[in-house]
Amino acid sequence: MSAHISKSKFKAKALEYFRKIEASGEPIIITEHGKPKLEIRRLPQQHANPRDKLKGSVLRYDDPFEPVGVDDWEALK
Repeated sequence: MSAHISKSKFKAKALEYFRKIEASGEPIIITEHGKPKLEIRRLPQQHANPRDKLKGSVLRYDDPFEPVGVDDWEALK
């Protein structure tokens, strides 16, 4: 369940709320005059290295050292 916090309370303790969101992963809803206006949440985890995302994606690996001729390039056709 998301916590609801007024703008004025959030402004006074923003860093504390950021740390709380980062640690728990629970979003916080910021209200203005009792109405929800913003939701602050942690970003989804990103891969540190793009190669990690590609790991295991090679389906075929014939002969990478074979020369490529001009006729082999589809873009030139």
